[in-house]
Amino acid sequence: MKIEVLEFVEGAKKARGITVIIDVFRAFTSACYAYDSGAARVIATETPEKAFRLSEQFHYPILAGERNERKIEGFDLGNSPTEIIKCDLKGKTFILTTTAGTNGLVNATGATALLTGSLVNAEAVSRYIKSQNPEQVSLVAMGYRASLHADEDLLCAQIIKSYLEGKNEDFEPAINDLKNNSGKRFFDPANIDFSPPTDYFLSTMLNKFNFVLKGKKREDRNIDLMKLEY
Repeated sequence: MKIEVLEFVEGAKKARGITVIIDVFRAFTSACYAYDSGAARVIATETPEKAFRLSEQFHYPILAGERNERKIEGFDLGNSPTEIIKCDLKGKTFILTTTAGTNGLVNATGATALLTGSLVNAEAVSRYIKSQNPEQVSLVAMGYRASLHADEDLLCAQIIKSYLEGKNEDFEPAINDLKNNSGKRFFDPANIDFSPPTDYFLSTMLNKFNFVLKGKKREDRNIDLMKLEY
């Protein structure tokens, strides 16, 4: 099994084989919590405009996402696990658009299979990949705003790679250290309304969920994220 670690939208475009688009803070953590909060369907899309158009197809969908980390005007929720776990999403269609993660998904056109990646389901992702026994795996760390290296995304890629290689490494110290680097923004009082500390803690709960989110391209180029227990 060849495992390649890539970054940003360009990395998503280059990805081949089973491709994992990684966005720990916070897109694909949010998507996991949306399903855990009862969502019937999660759909990822590129832009707020596409999200609004998509929402017209469903009965009272939930629009969630961010630009510049903040909730988009006219949306129900931001890209915040803290907001999501406070909502009853039972039976709802959850439509998500973010600066980095969802754009990575729609640009991974060379993937033979498409998964999301985050710390909360990293081991489930590796179990799914192992079950498929692929020749090629691409781990794409989307980074901060899809343009700057993000410690949490690169760490998640390292963890998934380690699981795939059968290594028994202790990643807790590195996870805990995220609060001193890329996670510092969650502890800035100026960000409390849109990036609260609880988002940091909810995003760093390693292997909280035993499911993967597998992407399936829709005819409208948006991506259905299907929950599969693993």
